[in-house]
Amino acid sequence: MPTVDLAALRAAVEARHPRYLAELELLVNIDCGSYTPAGVNQVADFVGEALAELGATIERTPHGAGTEDVALGDLVVGRIKGGGPRLLLIGHMDTVFPEGTSATRPFRIDGDRAFGPGTSDMKGGLLAGLHAVAALCATGAEPNVTFMANPDEEIGSPFSTPHIRALVASHDVALVLECARANGEIVSARKGIADFEITVTGRASHAGVEPEKGRSAILEAARQVVALHRLNGRWPGVTLNAGVIEGGTRPNVVAESCRVELDLRAATAQSFEIAAAEVSRLVGHPTIEGVTTRLRRVAHHPPMERTPAAARLAALAATIAAELGFALHDAATGGASDANTTSAAGLPSLDGLGPIGGDDHSVDEWLDLASVVPRTTLLAALMARIAEAL
Repeated sequence: MPTVDLAALRAAVEARHPRYLAELELLVNIDCGSYTPAGVNQVADFVGEALAELGATIERTPHGAGTEDVALGDLVVGRIKGGGPRLLLIGHMDTVFPEGTSATRPFRIDGDRAFGPGTSDMKGGLLAGLHAVAALCATGAEPNVTFMANPDEEIGSPFSTPHIRALVASHDVALVLECARANGEIVSARKGIADFEITVTGRASHAGVEPEKGRSAILEAARQVVALHRLNGRWPGVTLNAGVIEGGTRPNVVAESCRVELDLRAATAQSFEIAAAEVSRLVGHPTIEGVTTRLRRVAHHPPMERTPAAARLAALAATIAAELGFALHDAATGGASDANTTSAAGLPSLDGLGPIGGDDHSVDEWLDLASVVPRTTLLAALMARIAEAL
């Protein structure tokens, strides 16, 4: 890839800034929760058209009917065969918000901040990736890039993860387009996450007449939750949370069934495996005779550990940021992304490369509009100079 002048690259990004804002409003006002495939596919239409405009060849993979419990949107992959290292850019098109959210909280701008569902997570970052590629093309530095936009990251990427893994061997670096943290930090490490479901089955009985004949699934679940929460802090960086518990039918019936949803997180693969094994051991030994338990792993992101390769990528990004006039630091975070998948598969990965944003998944979610041009320029320059870190 030819050497790119930072001033020229920033000018190309600035020239596209009005378009960025218009497209941000368009995307934020589309309901595209993970379980709203029609809305996700509207975003997929937009991404495919934007990439085709840049000369990319487009592959669009529908979610296979009957392969999951629910329907999901399509997966979009665009390829531009330029020069230099082979770059994999990943952004997701889905949000956590239900259908109807954009009507009640449409896109708005207040000062230097944009608000609305998905502004930060991650429509702002998805657009930054598209505009960074466009700026490179505009300055004559056509990158060698595969751009993946997936429909299911907010539910653990069950559909797209095999497609991501399939691309790892043919690429040199993964750059993930989640927005930078609220303090401006990019992300070089993320905890691994597993979502578990515990199903407890007991025996129903009349709670007043024959309580001794019952085997309470709720009582067993409560004991399980207490024991599982004691795992917090047993190993450095390991956290566990029982976020959902539901069961029983009426207060005068000993509960026959109960269900618990768990979130397990760990910073390293070793501690993750140890903690997961202990979860399995505890759940596999119910405390009430006659009660059975079943543990099912619903979703999993392996840890994204800070490798020497990730450190070099972060250092290069900080060098470019300094040349652009601002300080940049990298950090570890407890949340997972598709960078967990690429990193665990051995591909040098860096995340948090979108504009600055915050309060993700909430009614107050925001994007710092003043950060759009410098952060998009940073991303484009990092793509152009990535060979310096390899």
